[in-house]
Amino acid sequence: MPKFLITLLIPLLLTANQKTHIPDSKRAADIRTKIWPKLQGDLKAAGLKDDQPVFIRIFKEPGILEIWVKSGRQYKLFKNYLICAYSGGLGTKTKDHDGKCPEGYYTVTPTQLNPVSTYHSAMNVGYPNAFDQSRGYTGNAIMIHGYCASIGCYAMTDPMIEEIYTMVYQAFAHGQKSVDVNIFPFKLTNANIDKYSNYPYVSFWQHLKPGYDIFEKTHVPPVVGVVNKNYSFR
Repeated sequence: MPKFLITLLIPLLLTANQKTHIPDSKRAADIRTKIWPKLQGDLKAAGLKDDQPVFIRIFKEPGILEIWVKSGRQYKLFKNYLICAYSGGLGTKTKDHDGKCPEGYYTVTPTQLNPVSTYHSAMNVGYPNAFDQSRGYTGNAIMIHGYCASIGCYAMTDPMIEEIYTMVYQAFAHGQKSVDVNIFPFKLTNANIDKYSNYPYVSFWQHLKPGYDIFEKTHVPPVVGVVNKNYSFR
C-alpha cells in the first residue's frame, strides 16, 4: 500500500477504535472468560445467536429484570433475573436523595459501564434522561449493579450481575451502540393499572403505557422521544 494511503488511514482507524471503546478491567475480563461460554451455550439452546443486540426490561413488581435478544426482526426473551433489592417502592425518582428508583425509558451506552465498581459490576441507566431533565428532576448515578444493596439503584446478586453485565458488554463488542432499558412499576396492563388506581402515580404510568404496549405487540423496542415534556413513541 502506498505510504500516503497508510498516513490517511491511521487517523481513521484511531477514530473508529475510539468510537467503539468499551471500558474494561481485569476483573471484568476474568468474569467474561468464566461466564461468556456458559451464556453462549444458553443462547444456542434458546435458538439465539451470540452476536445480536440486547434489550432490557425491569419490573419493580414482581422484581424481575428481563434480557431480550434480537432474533430476526423481533426480540426474543432470553432470561429473567430476580432483582435482589430496589428502594423507594412504586413511583419514579424525581429528586436527589429521595431514595426512589426511576421508572421510564432509559439508555445505556458503553461509557456508562463501570467495570471497577465497588458494587462488583455496574452500569448507569442514564437517569436523568431527556424526559426527567425537561421536568427538572434531579439526581444521578443510578445503576444496575451487584452486591444486593440499594439506595435508588437496581441491585442484583453478584452472579446475576455478572451475566447481565457480560451480555451488555458482548452486545457492545459486536457493534450495538446503545442498549434500551425500559423500567416499569409492573406489567402495564389495564387490569394492573386499575389494581393500583389509588396510587398517586397512575397518570404517569398511563403515560408510560403506549411504549409498553408497542413492545408487547411487536416485540421491538419503541423509538422514544420527548415532546412538550412528555414521552413520545413510535
